[in-house]
Amino acid sequence: MRSVVASGLGFVTCIGKGKAEVADSLCRMRHGLSLYPPFDKPDCPVKVVGQVKGFEVDSIEQEDWTLPADMPPLRLEQLRSLPPHGAYALHAVAQAIADAGLRPEDISNPATGLYTASGGSTSTLFRHLERMHRMGPRRCPPQGIVSSIAGTLNFNLVSYFRILGSSAGFVSACASSGHALGAAVDEITLGRQERMIVVGAEDCNSDTILPFAGLRALSTSADPDKASRPFDKARDGFVGTGGAVAMIIEDEESARRRGAEIYCRIRGWGQASDGYHTMMPHPKGEGLARAMKNALAAASAASEDIAYLNAHATSTQAGDSAELLAIRSVFGMGKSPAISSTKALTGHGLSLSSIMENAFCALALQGGWMPGSAHISELDPECAGLDILRETREGAFSLAMSNSSGFGGANVSFVFERV
Repeated sequence: MRSVVASGLGFVTCIGKGKAEVADSLCRMRHGLSLYPPFDKPDCPVKVVGQVKGFEVDSIEQEDWTLPADMPPLRLEQLRSLPPHGAYALHAVAQAIADAGLRPEDISNPATGLYTASGGSTSTLFRHLERMHRMGPRRCPPQGIVSSIAGTLNFNLVSYFRILGSSAGFVSACASSGHALGAAVDEITLGRQERMIVVGAEDCNSDTILPFAGLRALSTSADPDKASRPFDKARDGFVGTGGAVAMIIEDEESARRRGAEIYCRIRGWGQASDGYHTMMPHPKGEGLARAMKNALAAASAASEDIAYLNAHATSTQAGDSAELLAIRSVFGMGKSPAISSTKALTGHGLSLSSIMENAFCALALQGGWMPGSAHISELDPECAGLDILRETREGAFSLAMSNSSGFGGANVSFVFERV
């Protein structure tokens, strides 16, 4: 079985664009949350979002977008097929390819594949459908479908980067990019591919984020410094965000042969389902506990070997509580790894969140630090006996775990190893 390593990272997030800025924000516990002008209405209970800076992509007409100066070149046809998060993803993948030191011929060959994760572009789909109903189907833009539905990242990125290997899009809500990464690991482990690009992305706008207010899942705090507070006793919901994160993973022998910088080794991953409720996690976190145990078994690691755990913890009462119970059931009382939720800094990126936090673990392992869990005023009593990081902890460590959970009780867990 081949060993799989991460050799390239790319970030377009509310806490930074590029690995240096993101690592600095994580170490300094500097959040990227702010008041969101479109939510500044009396009838809107939600006020705070993790906004992506440097991209003006709200217009339905892509020609009106303002993109960063270092954006990969786009022909008009390519631009018109992108959703907003497609622009984020294209930038993140280009960063990761450059970071891994890969040439175009390393990317466009049958040994390299690409897996993506997103929920599609709600705003783009809505505007195209509204135009169709108002003006008739022949007035729909030809690229309206490929720029909006859930597979949009896959359609656009496979075409843009001339991918010849395995490709697919994954949709399992907030576990989506975790499933994409896990399947990509398996492709390499089983010898089907030498290298995989994995990217998760989401729009950052009202149409993507605000519908969660109907679930009473979003924080109603108007204070960006307190809105996202996983593990705090008074937490009142998550803060939405968008962006994109890309990871290049490859066969370790191949990476070493070409002298690539290696961030970490992916020791193993596991998944399991709650089989409980469409939206709510199992109250005891049973599915997530099984996913963690499966990841440990795949990694041939014991629970006490895990030094740091990046929790899914979104800052909802039910979700955080269920995960805490799952952690206790796996690690036992008094044997806790250091635990934090970086969603206190970024907010919750939905399909993006798993690959984003997996990439954070890669940065932390390579850098020798563990990011703290910010904005905790009063720690939830359910955290008693667990090592919840309140500040960044310096020092090298060997193994990290990262958890993700999504609608329908989809759970994914990874074990990463310092190289």
